[in-house]
Amino acid sequence: MELSTIRGSLAPEAAHRWDDFVAGHPRATLYHTSRWVSFAADVFGFEPAWLTAESTGPLLTGVLPLIRQTSRLFGDRWVSLPYFNYGGPLGADAPTERRLMDAAVSLARRTETKMLEIRDVEARLDYALRTDKATLVLDLPEAIDELSERLGAKLRSQIRRANREQPEVAEGGVELVGEFYGVFAETMRDLGTPAYPRRFFELMFDRVGVDCRIVIVRLGGQTAAAALLTHHRATVEIPWAGSLRRFRTAAVNMRLYWECLRHTVESRYSRFDFGRSTVGSGTYRFKQQWGAHPVPLYWYYPLEPAGLMTPAHQGRLTTAARAVWCRLPVPFATRLAASFSGGLPW
Repeated sequence: MELSTIRGSLAPEAAHRWDDFVAGHPRATLYHTSRWVSFAADVFGFEPAWLTAESTGPLLTGVLPLIRQTSRLFGDRWVSLPYFNYGGPLGADAPTERRLMDAAVSLARRTETKMLEIRDVEARLDYALRTDKATLVLDLPEAIDELSERLGAKLRSQIRRANREQPEVAEGGVELVGEFYGVFAETMRDLGTPAYPRRFFELMFDRVGVDCRIVIVRLGGQTAAAALLTHHRATVEIPWAGSLRRFRTAAVNMRLYWECLRHTVESRYSRFDFGRSTVGSGTYRFKQQWGAHPVPLYWYYPLEPAGLMTPAHQGRLTTAARAVWCRLPVPFATRLAASFSGGLPW
Protein backbone atom coordinates (compact mmCIF):
# COMPACT_ATOMS: atom_id res chain seq x y z
CA MET A 1 0.00 0.00 0.00
CA GLU A 2 1.25 3.46 -0.89
CA LEU A 3 0.20 6.61 0.99
CA SER A 4 0.41 10.06 -0.51
CA THR A 5 -0.44 13.61 0.54
CA ILE A 6 -1.47 16.44 -1.76
CA ARG A 7 -1.53 19.90 -0.23
CA GLY A 8 -3.52 22.60 -1.97
CA SER A 9 -5.98 22.21 -4.84
CA LEU A 10 -6.65 18.84 -6.46
CA ALA A 11 -6.15 18.48 -10.18
CA PRO A 12 -9.35 17.43 -12.01
CA GLU A 13 -8.12 13.86 -12.56
CA ALA A 14 -7.17 13.49 -8.89
CA ALA A 15 -10.54 14.92 -7.81
CA HIS A 16 -12.30 12.42 -10.06
CA ARG A 17 -10.41 9.49 -8.50
CA TRP A 18 -11.14 10.84 -5.02
CA ASP A 19 -14.86 11.19 -5.68
CA ASP A 20 -15.09 7.76 -7.32
CA PHE A 21 -13.79 6.20 -4.12
CA VAL A 22 -16.05 8.31 -1.88
CA ALA A 23 -19.11 7.45 -4.00
CA GLY A 24 -18.51 3.75 -3.44
CA HIS A 25 -17.80 3.84 0.29
CA PRO A 26 -20.75 2.95 2.56
CA ARG A 27 -19.72 5.38 5.35
CA ALA A 28 -18.94 8.34 3.13
CA THR A 29 -20.67 11.61 3.94
CA LEU A 30 -21.44 14.58 1.76
CA TYR A 31 -18.49 16.39 3.32
CA HIS A 32 -15.98 13.80 2.12
CA THR A 33 -16.62 14.77 -1.50
CA SER A 34 -13.95 16.93 -3.11
CA ARG A 35 -16.30 19.82 -3.85
CA TRP A 36 -17.30 20.17 -0.17
CA VAL A 37 -13.72 19.87 1.08
CA SER A 38 -12.64 22.53 -1.41
CA PHE A 39 -15.50 24.82 -0.40
CA ALA A 40 -14.66 24.47 3.30
CA ALA A 41 -11.03 25.37 2.64
CA ASP A 42 -11.64 28.20 0.19
CA VAL A 43 -14.33 30.08 2.12
CA PHE A 44 -11.75 31.31 4.65
CA GLY A 45 -8.63 30.83 2.56
CA PHE A 46 -7.34 27.81 4.48
CA GLU A 47 -5.08 25.08 3.12
CA PRO A 48 -6.55 21.64 2.36
CA ALA A 49 -4.60 18.39 2.44
CA TRP A 50 -5.75 15.24 0.66
CA LEU A 51 -4.40 11.99 2.13
CA THR A 52 -4.85 8.91 -0.05
CA ALA A 53 -4.02 5.22 0.05
CA GLU A 54 -3.68 3.11 -3.07
CA SER A 55 -2.48 -0.28 -4.21
CA THR A 56 -1.99 -1.45 -7.77
CA GLY A 57 -4.51 -0.22 -10.30
CA PRO A 58 -6.34 3.06 -10.88
CA LEU A 59 -8.62 2.95 -7.83
CA LEU A 60 -7.84 4.40 -4.42
CA THR A 61 -8.19 2.25 -1.32
CA GLY A 62 -8.60 5.07 1.20
CA VAL A 63 -8.98 8.83 1.66
CA LEU A 64 -8.74 11.32 4.52
CA PRO A 65 -9.47 15.03 3.91
CA LEU A 66 -7.93 17.67 6.18
CA ILE A 67 -8.11 21.45 6.43
CA ARG A 68 -5.54 23.58 8.23
CA GLN A 69 -7.38 26.10 10.41
CA THR A 70 -5.15 28.96 11.42
CA SER A 71 -6.28 31.58 13.91
CA ARG A 72 -4.57 34.12 16.14
CA LEU A 73 -7.20 33.36 18.79
CA PHE A 74 -7.44 29.58 18.53
CA GLY A 75 -4.08 28.50 17.16
CA ASP A 76 -3.02 26.29 14.29
CA ARG A 77 -4.73 22.93 13.75
CA TRP A 78 -5.48 20.32 11.11
CA VAL A 79 -9.14 19.24 11.18
CA SER A 80 -11.19 16.62 9.34
CA LEU A 81 -13.40 18.52 8.89
CA PRO A 82 -14.14 21.95 10.35
CA TYR A 83 -17.65 23.48 10.13
CA PHE A 84 -19.32 20.08 9.72
CA ASN A 85 -20.15 17.15 11.99
CA TYR A 86 -18.41 14.49 9.96
CA GLY A 87 -15.03 13.70 8.47
CA GLY A 88 -12.38 11.15 9.26
CA PRO A 89 -10.76 8.39 7.23
CA LEU A 90 -12.54 6.17 4.73
CA GLY A 91 -10.69 3.00 3.84
CA ALA A 92 -11.17 -0.38 2.27
CA ASP A 93 -10.48 -1.85 5.72
CA ALA A 94 -9.60 -0.82 9.28
CA PRO A 95 -5.80 -1.09 8.85
CA THR A 96 -5.95 1.30 5.90
CA GLU A 97 -7.89 3.82 7.94
CA ARG A 98 -5.40 3.49 10.78
CA ARG A 99 -2.51 4.18 8.40
CA LEU A 100 -4.30 7.25 7.06
CA MET A 101 -4.69 8.58 10.60
CA ASP A 102 -1.02 7.90 11.26
CA ALA A 103 -0.20 9.82 8.07
CA ALA A 104 -2.27 12.74 9.39
CA VAL A 105 -0.20 12.67 12.59
CA SER A 106 2.99 12.79 10.51
CA LEU A 107 1.65 15.75 8.51
CA ALA A 108 0.74 17.65 11.68
CA ARG A 109 4.21 17.08 13.11
CA ARG A 110 5.96 18.09 9.88
CA THR A 111 3.98 21.32 9.74
CA GLU A 112 4.43 21.95 13.47
CA THR A 113 0.73 22.43 14.12
CA LYS A 114 -0.48 22.34 17.71
CA MET A 115 -3.48 20.08 17.24
CA LEU A 116 -4.96 17.42 14.99
CA GLU A 117 -8.72 16.82 15.24
CA ILE A 118 -10.49 14.04 13.37
CA ARG A 119 -14.30 14.05 13.47
CA ASP A 120 -15.47 10.48 13.08
CA VAL A 121 -18.39 8.14 13.68
CA GLU A 122 -16.23 5.06 14.28
CA ALA A 123 -15.04 3.91 17.71
CA ARG A 124 -11.28 3.50 17.46
CA LEU A 125 -8.63 2.65 20.04
CA ASP A 126 -5.47 4.36 21.28
CA TYR A 127 -6.39 8.00 20.67
CA ALA A 128 -7.47 10.78 22.98
CA LEU A 129 -11.05 11.64 22.19
CA ARG A 130 -14.19 13.56 23.05
CA THR A 131 -17.52 11.77 23.29
CA ASP A 132 -19.76 14.56 24.61
CA LYS A 133 -21.42 15.13 21.23
CA ALA A 134 -23.93 13.10 19.25
CA THR A 135 -26.07 13.58 16.22
CA LEU A 136 -29.70 12.44 16.25
CA VAL A 137 -31.23 10.61 13.31
CA LEU A 138 -34.85 9.80 12.49
CA ASP A 139 -35.84 6.99 10.10
CA LEU A 140 -38.83 8.16 8.08
CA PRO A 141 -41.89 6.47 6.60
CA GLU A 142 -42.87 6.88 2.96
CA ALA A 143 -45.94 9.05 3.66
CA ILE A 144 -46.23 12.31 5.60
CA ASP A 145 -49.55 11.19 7.18
CA GLU A 146 -47.81 8.16 8.65
CA LEU A 147 -45.11 10.39 10.14
CA SER A 148 -47.77 12.68 11.64
CA GLU A 149 -49.50 9.72 13.25
CA ARG A 150 -46.21 8.43 14.61
CA LEU A 151 -45.38 11.75 16.31
CA GLY A 152 -48.43 11.62 18.54
CA ALA A 153 -51.16 14.05 19.53
CA LYS A 154 -49.07 16.27 21.82
CA LEU A 155 -46.41 16.99 19.22
CA ARG A 156 -49.02 17.52 16.50
CA SER A 157 -50.73 20.08 18.74
CA GLN A 158 -47.46 21.98 19.19
CA ILE A 159 -46.87 22.00 15.43
CA ARG A 160 -50.39 23.33 14.80
CA ARG A 161 -49.91 26.15 17.34
CA ALA A 162 -48.27 28.31 14.65
CA ASN A 163 -51.38 28.01 12.45
CA ARG A 164 -53.11 30.64 14.57
CA GLU A 165 -50.66 33.19 13.16
CA GLN A 166 -51.31 32.08 9.55
CA PRO A 167 -47.66 31.23 8.79
CA GLU A 168 -46.21 31.42 5.33
CA VAL A 169 -43.67 28.73 4.40
CA ALA A 170 -41.10 29.21 1.64
CA GLU A 171 -38.55 26.80 0.24
CA GLY A 172 -35.77 27.64 -2.16
CA GLY A 173 -32.10 28.19 -2.81
CA VAL A 174 -29.66 31.07 -2.97
CA GLU A 175 -32.47 33.63 -3.28
CA LEU A 176 -33.36 32.91 0.37
CA VAL A 177 -29.85 33.24 1.80
CA GLY A 178 -30.52 36.80 3.01
CA GLU A 179 -33.62 35.79 4.98
CA PHE A 180 -31.93 32.70 6.36
CA TYR A 181 -28.87 34.64 7.41
CA GLY A 182 -30.87 37.25 9.30
CA VAL A 183 -32.32 34.52 11.52
CA PHE A 184 -29.03 32.61 11.76
CA ALA A 185 -26.99 35.64 12.87
CA GLU A 186 -29.49 36.69 15.54
CA THR A 187 -29.89 33.12 16.81
CA MET A 188 -26.13 32.69 17.13
CA ARG A 189 -25.84 36.02 18.95
CA ASP A 190 -28.54 34.89 21.39
CA LEU A 191 -26.53 31.72 22.04
CA GLY A 192 -23.39 33.71 22.69
CA THR A 193 -21.65 32.17 19.67
CA PRO A 194 -19.97 34.17 16.86
CA ALA A 195 -21.70 33.57 13.53
CA TYR A 196 -20.04 32.66 10.26
CA PRO A 197 -20.21 35.57 7.81
CA ARG A 198 -22.90 35.71 5.16
CA ARG A 199 -20.33 34.92 2.46
CA PHE A 200 -19.97 31.44 4.02
CA PHE A 201 -23.47 30.56 2.86
CA GLU A 202 -23.29 32.54 -0.38
CA LEU A 203 -20.16 30.64 -1.43
CA MET A 204 -21.79 27.40 -0.31
CA PHE A 205 -24.63 27.89 -2.77
CA ASP A 206 -22.20 29.00 -5.46
CA ARG A 207 -20.00 25.91 -5.05
CA VAL A 208 -22.26 23.14 -3.75
CA GLY A 209 -25.76 24.60 -3.93
CA VAL A 210 -27.09 21.54 -5.75
CA ASP A 211 -26.88 19.73 -2.39
CA CYS A 212 -28.61 22.49 -0.37
CA ARG A 213 -32.08 23.92 0.28
CA ILE A 214 -33.41 26.62 2.60
CA VAL A 215 -36.75 26.48 4.43
CA ILE A 216 -38.28 29.70 5.81
CA VAL A 217 -41.28 30.28 8.09
CA ARG A 218 -42.75 33.81 8.07
CA LEU A 219 -45.33 35.29 10.42
CA GLY A 220 -47.11 38.50 9.47
CA GLY A 221 -44.71 39.02 6.60
CA GLN A 222 -41.64 38.78 8.87
CA THR A 223 -39.08 36.00 8.79
CA ALA A 224 -39.50 34.08 12.06
CA ALA A 225 -37.53 30.86 11.56
CA ALA A 226 -35.16 29.41 8.99
CA ALA A 227 -33.14 26.27 8.26
CA LEU A 228 -30.51 25.19 5.78
CA LEU A 229 -30.71 21.56 4.65
CA THR A 230 -28.19 19.36 2.88
CA HIS A 231 -28.98 16.22 0.89
CA HIS A 232 -26.85 13.12 0.44
CA ARG A 233 -27.84 9.61 -0.53
CA ALA A 234 -30.93 8.72 1.56
CA THR A 235 -30.40 11.45 4.16
CA VAL A 236 -31.40 15.07 4.63
CA GLU A 237 -29.39 16.88 7.32
CA ILE A 238 -30.16 20.16 9.08
CA PRO A 239 -26.74 21.60 10.00
CA TRP A 240 -28.02 25.13 10.70
CA ALA A 241 -31.41 26.31 11.92
CA GLY A 242 -32.88 28.94 14.19
CA SER A 243 -35.96 30.86 15.23
CA LEU A 244 -36.25 34.39 16.59
CA ARG A 245 -37.09 34.69 20.27
CA ARG A 246 -39.88 37.21 19.74
CA PHE A 247 -41.80 34.59 17.76
CA ARG A 248 -41.15 31.59 20.01
CA THR A 249 -44.58 31.73 21.70
CA ALA A 250 -46.08 30.95 18.29
CA ALA A 251 -44.13 27.66 18.20
CA VAL A 252 -42.39 28.59 14.96
CA ASN A 253 -39.48 26.31 15.78
CA MET A 254 -41.80 23.31 15.87
CA ARG A 255 -43.38 24.37 12.59
CA LEU A 256 -39.96 24.86 11.00
CA TYR A 257 -38.82 21.34 11.86
CA TRP A 258 -42.12 19.88 10.71
CA GLU A 259 -41.74 21.61 7.34
CA CYS A 260 -38.18 20.26 7.06
CA LEU A 261 -39.45 16.76 7.79
CA ARG A 262 -42.24 17.21 5.27
CA HIS A 263 -39.70 18.26 2.64
CA THR A 264 -37.63 15.17 3.42
CA VAL A 265 -40.52 12.71 3.15
CA GLU A 266 -42.07 14.29 0.06
CA SER A 267 -38.65 14.39 -1.66
CA ARG A 268 -38.37 10.61 -1.11
CA TYR A 269 -35.50 10.62 1.38
CA SER A 270 -35.72 8.07 4.17
CA ARG A 271 -33.56 9.55 6.99
CA PHE A 272 -33.48 12.94 8.70
CA ASP A 273 -30.31 13.97 10.52
CA PHE A 274 -31.13 16.57 13.19
CA GLY A 275 -27.47 17.55 13.56
CA ARG A 276 -25.01 17.74 16.42
CA SER A 277 -25.91 18.42 20.05
CA THR A 278 -24.23 18.05 23.42
CA VAL A 279 -25.51 14.82 24.98
CA GLY A 280 -28.25 15.59 27.52
CA SER A 281 -28.61 19.26 26.56
CA GLY A 282 -31.89 21.06 25.84
CA THR A 283 -31.39 20.84 22.07
CA TYR A 284 -30.58 17.15 22.42
CA ARG A 285 -33.89 16.54 24.21
CA PHE A 286 -35.75 18.70 21.67
CA LYS A 287 -34.53 16.42 18.88
CA GLN A 288 -35.28 13.26 20.84
CA GLN A 289 -38.95 14.20 21.17
CA TRP A 290 -39.35 13.71 17.40
CA GLY A 291 -38.36 10.08 17.85
CA ALA A 292 -34.75 10.50 16.71
CA HIS A 293 -32.09 8.12 17.99
CA PRO A 294 -28.57 9.24 18.93
CA VAL A 295 -25.51 8.39 16.85
CA PRO A 296 -22.31 8.94 18.88
CA LEU A 297 -19.67 11.26 17.46
CA TYR A 298 -16.05 10.42 18.17
CA TRP A 299 -13.70 13.40 17.88
CA TYR A 300 -10.11 12.18 18.05
CA TYR A 301 -6.97 14.09 19.03
CA PRO A 302 -4.03 11.83 18.07
CA LEU A 303 -1.38 14.35 19.18
CA GLU A 304 -2.71 14.38 22.74
CA PRO A 305 -2.00 11.83 25.50
CA ALA A 306 -4.41 8.89 25.43
CA GLY A 307 -7.50 9.45 27.55
CA LEU A 308 -10.58 11.61 27.56
CA MET A 309 -10.24 14.98 25.89
CA THR A 310 -11.79 17.83 27.89
CA PRO A 311 -13.95 20.10 25.68
CA ALA A 312 -12.03 23.36 25.32
CA HIS A 313 -15.18 25.47 25.13
CA GLN A 314 -16.26 24.65 28.69
CA GLY A 315 -13.66 26.82 30.45
CA ARG A 316 -14.55 29.81 32.60
CA LEU A 317 -13.12 32.31 30.13
CA THR A 318 -15.24 30.97 27.27
CA THR A 319 -18.36 30.91 29.44
CA ALA A 320 -17.78 34.55 30.36
CA ALA A 321 -17.17 35.46 26.71
CA ARG A 322 -20.48 33.88 25.71
CA ALA A 323 -22.30 35.86 28.39
CA VAL A 324 -20.85 39.10 26.99
CA TRP A 325 -21.41 38.14 23.35
CA CYS A 326 -25.12 37.49 23.74
CA ARG A 327 -25.59 41.09 24.93
CA LEU A 328 -23.99 42.67 21.86
CA PRO A 329 -26.19 44.31 19.21
CA VAL A 330 -26.69 41.84 16.34
CA PRO A 331 -25.14 44.03 13.59
CA PHE A 332 -22.04 44.68 15.70
CA ALA A 333 -21.67 41.04 16.75
CA THR A 334 -22.06 39.90 13.14
CA ARG A 335 -19.43 42.28 11.78
CA LEU A 336 -17.01 41.45 14.59
CA ALA A 337 -17.46 37.70 14.17
CA ALA A 338 -16.70 37.87 10.45
CA SER A 339 -13.05 38.62 11.26
CA PHE A 340 -12.40 35.40 13.23
CA SER A 341 -15.32 32.94 13.06
CA GLY A 342 -13.60 30.81 10.41
CA GLY A 343 -11.05 29.72 13.02
CA LEU A 344 -13.56 28.68 15.69
CA PRO A 345 -12.85 25.21 17.08
CA TRP A 346 -16.42 23.91 16.78
